[in-house]
Amino acid sequence: MEIALQVLLLIIGFILLIKGADWLVDGASSVASNFKVSKLLIGLTIVAFGTGAPELAVSFSSLINGTTDILIGNVIGSNIVNVLLLIGVAAVIHPIKVKKDTVSKELPLLLLISTALIVLLLDVNLADALINTFSRADAIICLLFFAIFLYYLIAMARKNRRGRNAKKEVEKPKYKLGKSFLLVVIGLAGVVGGSQLVVDSASFIATAVGISERIISLTIIAIGTSLPELVTTVTAARKGESDLLVGNIVGSNIFNICIVLALPVVFAGGITPDNFEIIDLAMLILSSVLLCFLARQDHKISRMDGVLMLIIFAVYYGYLIYGVFA
Repeated sequence: MEIALQVLLLIIGFILLIKGADWLVDGASSVASNFKVSKLLIGLTIVAFGTGAPELAVSFSSLINGTTDILIGNVIGSNIVNVLLLIGVAAVIHPIKVKKDTVSKELPLLLLISTALIVLLLDVNLADALINTFSRADAIICLLFFAIFLYYLIAMARKNRRGRNAKKEVEKPKYKLGKSFLLVVIGLAGVVGGSQLVVDSASFIATAVGISERIISLTIIAIGTSLPELVTTVTAARKGESDLLVGNIVGSNIFNICIVLALPVVFAGGITPDNFEIIDLAMLILSSVLLCFLARQDHKISRMDGVLMLIIFAVYYGYLIYGVFA
């Protein structure tokens, strides 16, 4: 009976997370429009980072509760889901065109940051044993990477604005300023409250059923907190909005590593997750490498490429599920 209640709370938590993120993105976008901020800058930052709000809230909650495996698994799992599942599904719906700048700049930056995370996570102790640690210094390095990414976004926004010359495209505010701020506040409350429910109930279920926090975080929490990206991705794929689709995923993955993981650690200090395996880190790198490789082929991710991504995702998740019952 207690487990059934926790499952119900888990579902309610996900609903709050998803709806809260939806209100947060709408409210923040409308606030930006009210202040006449560039539409391009809104899309590259608020959409990508707003849909990453559930992961950030879960990370802070898991760190406060001492569940560091959920903190790491939330980031690694979400990034794997974003690339292999979300882009895979989107490519099957509609082939994804990838711009030259994205192939030459944004995707390599994502691969660089993902590789840096693996290097920072893996340390060797005095007994020459491989252990997983992520210190405050490591987190600061990730924040510096994020600063570089923000500089790139701002520079690109300025370049595009100059290219439009005197023709300035400013999105009409969806809501008045007061309602926009209210949506931001309500959205943040939903994200924070929902994340607490998700972490608490997921931890309880993992302990009661005997499933490790690693499996819970890499599957249920990773997919659940990626649902805002999933909705955005599927919608963009149906409308043929490839730039929005790829930008949302790349921006979200960079945000996950540099902010969702690093920011809580900067405040709380280093963490040492206990139950992560090399295959989880390998899949993180593989997904980024695969995305870069496929995007370079005619600057397009085809339906067959999407099928390949989904097959790799299914094999990995099959391995995780097999490990639970083996």
